[in-house]
Amino acid sequence: MTKEQLEAYRQKLFTLGKRLQGDVAAVQNEAFRHTGGGASGNLSNAPLHLADLGSDSFEQELSLGLLENEEQMLEQIAAALTRIEQGNFGHCQECGQEIGAERLKALPYTPHCIDCARKVQAGAG
Repeated sequence: MTKEQLEAYRQKLFTLGKRLQGDVAAVQNEAFRHTGGGASGNLSNAPLHLADLGSDSFEQELSLGLLENEEQMLEQIAAALTRIEQGNFGHCQECGQEIGAERLKALPYTPHCIDCARKVQAGAG
């Protein structure tokens, strides 16, 4: 891989990481917001109806799940940037073969070629 290609991947990863950091901050605000009556003038923070409580709980769980996924993606981006610095970016961490350009274009932070990624996912599932 040329220096220009590596620099393009570095910039793509950096941009993606910055965008995700903004997303994480927004999701954190949503996940950890107080529910209930504060803005509506109620003295209680608890929703007035059980359906509202269920909806608030579901939305909070969904936000926490999204937050976890985005934080994992940020970790993968940081690891990919480290691989660029170490000189082994673009090579599968399992088999050592070069990762296809189309795969890197779609998932620039991937540590595995498509075949090894399938094996890893099959083992996790």
